[in-house]
Amino acid sequence: MNKADRRSDPSLKAKAPAENPLRTWIIYGSIAVVVLGIITAVAYGSRTNVQPITFPTPVKLQVGQAAPEFTASTTQGPFDLAKVAGKPVLLEIFATWCPHCQRETAVLNTLYDAYKKQIAFVAVSGNKVGMDAASAASQEDMMNFVQRFKVRYPVAYDPDLTVANKYMQGGYPSIIIIGKDGKILSLSSGEATPETLQKVLDAAVKPVPKT
Repeated sequence: MNKADRRSDPSLKAKAPAENPLRTWIIYGSIAVVVLGIITAVAYGSRTNVQPITFPTPVKLQVGQAAPEFTASTTQGPFDLAKVAGKPVLLEIFATWCPHCQRETAVLNTLYDAYKKQIAFVAVSGNKVGMDAASAASQEDMMNFVQRFKVRYPVAYDPDLTVANKYMQGGYPSIIIIGKDGKILSLSSGEATPETLQKVLDAAVKPVPKT
């Protein structure tokens, strides 16, 4: 057999080395570690942008005391407690992420439709965390809340929590009813039923007895 025949004979060709399974596992393992590292880094980066949920300190208010004055720019124009003298007020302190506040919108919508000619309604944001319970609260976040839950009563965004720091009760929503004389008639914390609030509002719209 000449040299040319030897080169063309398949039986004489060098066999390719068998693939090393250990080497394959090392390669795929390294890729997995890199991918996991990327996912962890992204998750950590996202976590550092999450806003911690904190609550304003509850305020010790009492029924019968003069309601602290406040102003707010609402979805239906400016609100000034000092300028609604002679008219009862329903004030709500809420958080857009709060499920109790979200459900309470239906209750307040119903009451607003029934009492808006007799009572001034105003809901004021009282937390620095937005509706997703992670990002920072904002005017846009509040408007998304209004649109999503079809809120019909006046709502105000309060970035400094000025009103919450004057009125916040034990939790969200905090609902305060202020009488015609500017004194507090009712204080409540958490979801309130239409019947409970209606009793207070009916009492609020009655003529103030002359002394």
